[in-house]
Amino acid sequence: MTRPPLPPFTDETARAKVQAAEDAWNSRDPERVALAYTEDSVWRNRDRFLTGRDEIRAFLADKWERELDYRLRKELWAHTGNRISVRFEYEWHDASGQWWRSHGNEQWEFDDDGLMRRREASINDVPITARDRRIV
Repeated sequence: MTRPPLPPFTDETARAKVQAAEDAWNSRDPERVALAYTEDSVWRNRDRFLTGRDEIRAFLADKWERELDYRLRKELWAHTGNRISVRFEYEWHDASGQWWRSHGNEQWEFDDDGLMRRREASINDVPITARDRRIV
């Protein structure tokens, strides 16, 4: 299975890869999102370490059960060869109605077929009010 655009990335193809990731994550569909990763993909997400699509799929399903009305924006930060770095923000609310803005950075590494084999994510959460939302 290939997942274009493929490395090595140009400015245009790196931006397209970032947009495809944003679109997939905004679907909040763990099955769809998990298909972008290799079967043995390795993640660091905050303080969690995951390996493989099954763990990623389960992680995402749990995430979107807790992070309600999740909306994400990603921005290309840098790229070289088979790696892309992004900055991102997403907003969501918890079951009590408290809104949050989560922001951070990700570093991605892709295999030759365009599947992500490694993801390193550093994320911070800030409580916000509904009127402070920027992503609607």
